[in-house]
Amino acid sequence: MTLTIPTMLTLFRIVLIPVLVIVFYLPYGWTNIAAAAIFIFGAMTDWLDGWIARRYGMYSAFGAFLDPVADKLTVAFALLLVVERHDTPWMALLSAIIIGREITISALREWMAQMGAHGLVKVAGLGKLKTIVQMTAISCLLFQEDLFGLPVFHIGEWLLAIAAALTLWSGFDYLHAAWPTMRRKG
Repeated sequence: MTLTIPTMLTLFRIVLIPVLVIVFYLPYGWTNIAAAAIFIFGAMTDWLDGWIARRYGMYSAFGAFLDPVADKLTVAFALLLVVERHDTPWMALLSAIIIGREITISALREWMAQMGAHGLVKVAGLGKLKTIVQMTAISCLLFQEDLFGLPVFHIGEWLLAIAAALTLWSGFDYLHAAWPTMRRKG
C-alpha cells in the first residue's frame, strides 16, 4: 500500500489526538489556547488533505476509509474533553447528540455499502455546514477565554447547539434517503 500525502495528513490528525489530550491536561494557564490551536490545526489538515486529494487525484481506498474515522475520533475526543471540563447536562446532551449521530450514520453507511446502495448516504452540503459549525464550536469551547471582548466560550455553546440541530437534521436526511432500502432489505 502506497501512502498518499492526503492519507499521511489524515494519519497525522489521528496522532494529534493524544497530543491534544496531553496538552489539555497540562497544569499551565496557556493549555486551553494550545489545545484550541491543536484542534484548529487538525481541522485545517482535514480540509487540506481533501483539497490535495481532489486537486491532484490522490485518492486511495485506505484514505477514503481513514478520513472519516479520523474526523469522528477527533470530534469525539475533543467533545469528551469539553464535557469533562464543563460537566453540565446541556453540554453532555449536545455532545451525546453529535457523537451518537456520528456512530449511527457510520453504521448506516457501512450497512448501505453492504446492500450495494452506498451512493444514497453520501456527504451533502448540510453535512459540510454541520462540520464547519461543529469545528468552530469545539474550537471556541476549547479556547474558553474571551477574545476582543467577545464571550468565546458562550459563542461556542451556542454554536454547539446549532451544530447539534444541524446534526439531527442531516442525520434525518441520511436516514430518510436510506429508508426505502432499509424497508426493502429488512
